[in-house]
Amino acid sequence: MGVFAFEHENTAVIPSARLFKALILEGNNLFTKVAPQVIKSIEVIEGDGGVGSIKNVIFCDVINEAKFVPSPDGGSIVKNKSKFITKGDAEITEEEANSGNERTAGILKLFEAYLIANPDAYN
Repeated sequence: MGVFAFEHENTAVIPSARLFKALILEGNNLFTKVAPQVIKSIEVIEGDGGVGSIKNVIFCDVINEAKFVPSPDGGSIVKNKSKFITKGDAEITEEEANSGNERTAGILKLFEAYLIANPDAYN
């Protein structure tokens, strides 16, 4: 078994507090609408679940930690740290991790599109 960690940043036009509420606080509900069958579980690691909290989101056999930071333009910077737990001697390359980040960025864009289309949701 091996553990491999990678960090990535993605940006969104949605303000960080609203994006955090949609993805983290209400993520279990919203994932079923915009990206069903993606999350295995969500657990609060640090904080009360509000802005600044850290949650452990498990996507199958990947553990993601996400931090939502306001960007100067009023949108968000989402800082992701992914930890891959492999079986046996399997390894995760940086290229494979980047591919995972592209999928994560794609999921973020799905949430962003939903929130843009539904401006009264998750305020």
